[in-house]
Amino acid sequence: MRRHAPGTTSHARGVSLLEFLVVLAIMALIAALVLPTFGAGVSSSELRSSARQLAAGLRAARSEAVSQRRETFLVLDLEGRRFKVDRDPREHALPPRIDMKLFTAQRDIVDAKTGAIRFFPDGGSNGGRITVASGERKFDVDVDWLTGRVAILE
Repeated sequence: MRRHAPGTTSHARGVSLLEFLVVLAIMALIAALVLPTFGAGVSSSELRSSARQLAAGLRAARSEAVSQRRETFLVLDLEGRRFKVDRDPREHALPPRIDMKLFTAQRDIVDAKTGAIRFFPDGGSNGGRITVASGERKFDVDVDWLTGRVAILE
């Protein structure tokens, strides 16, 4: 330990309480600005679940078309992020933070926000693709026009 001669002052090395509080305030401000950008996305499992819900709805529509021997639609509301099978009164909602796109036959597009995929009594379809996405992640739900087979592609 070092001793000082009487009458001399020693300079304390360290951080004052005021400096410490300023650094904490700056860190809190940065955290408040940055953290919300990480929490706003859709999880991969939520996105995959949405693709599976759509695939299940498409398969139900195909099944109904074959068993009832009539054309059946899966109607998709892109803006409301929901869909329903033709004569089924239930609407199935998807998470509000996902982006959806529909590629289908021109005659089955009602407007820019609504469209459908049609299934025929023989099991075939007009074909199409529904894309659910969030940022860079996406899943494509494809419907084969010849067989009506539904597949989820990453």
